Amino acid sequence: MIVTHRVWLLLPRLPLPPHVHGRTILGRARMYDRRVINGMVYKISNRLPWRDLPDRYGPWQTVYTRFRRYSVARCLHPGTPTDPCPG
Repeated sequence: MIVTHRVWLLLPRLPLPPHVHGRTILGRARMYDRRVINGMVYKISNRLPWRDLPDRYGPWQTVYTRFRRYSVARCLHPGTPTDPCPG
């Protein structure tokens, strides 16, 4: 894993999307946040295209979508976001 347990505990809690019994409204099981965050770190540190992200981080589309949502809401920037971060 790229994000160690110690670092994971320091990250702000990212909100979850609306869900029912562990699944999103669309019926898909939610991908673990830690796995997705590790995918983001791996992609950035290795300067890979999104499509070349290894399968162990989940579908590249999922990692990209969350990265985009968190970036637009400034959840990944230092400091506190002005609006609640999307799930």
